[in-house]
Amino acid sequence: MTRGITVVSGSDDLNNVPNKYAANRLLATLPEQTIALLAPDLRQSTLPQGLVCYGAGDPIDQVYFPQTGMISLLVTTGSGDMVETSSVGREGAVGFQCGNGPCRSFTHATVQIGGNFWVISTPRFETATSCSAELRVLIFNYTATLWAEAQQNAACNAIHDGASRLCRWLLQCADRTRSEQLLLTQEFLAEMLGVRRTTVTLLAQELQRRGILRYSRGRITILDRVALKACACECYEVIRKLSTVATS
Repeated sequence: MTRGITVVSGSDDLNNVPNKYAANRLLATLPEQTIALLAPDLRQSTLPQGLVCYGAGDPIDQVYFPQTGMISLLVTTGSGDMVETSSVGREGAVGFQCGNGPCRSFTHATVQIGGNFWVISTPRFETATSCSAELRVLIFNYTATLWAEAQQNAACNAIHDGASRLCRWLLQCADRTRSEQLLLTQEFLAEMLGVRRTTVTLLAQELQRRGILRYSRGRITILDRVALKACACECYEVIRKLSTVATS
């Protein structure tokens, strides 16, 4: 495989299909007959942190369904700075919109947290979509959810301070990877939040001092989720509810 993707296993065993794909909530919502259309071409892959799925303007050639990892969708400025517009974990998929026909990525899609993903090529996904009304409806609903999340993030970045945005972002990472331990460097956090690394350092130190999290060598462990949620802006709940609606 290219792009640093390690294929773990194929998908030729269709026994117990619904449970096999339950780790991704989008796949879990699909009826068994629709999953059966996708299953022969879905492959389970391990993607490392920092892997570029596609750049802005690149053709979407694969669809990624995270199981334990997370992908960030980033806008790059003329100076080379990057700002996250959305992130996708086990609740969703990246490149999902290509089921309605060939298209290009609006954003720079990068694996933010490495982990396991289901991956399918765009032509195979288009073929399955053409045979499934349920899949076409899900694509429409989920794409609308991503647009809404991007707008919420834009408002959040403009209005809320770095501390509340950091807490919101860490909670989202934990939700989307099903883990309270997150492998994230301060450089990466600063890039995602659009702040200086020194700002992230000070914010993380304060949260650690209060016993809310522990940070060491690129590993963040959430110790007190309730306290972290209390420090987060309201955008956390807004975006969480959006994700729930998309897969309900």
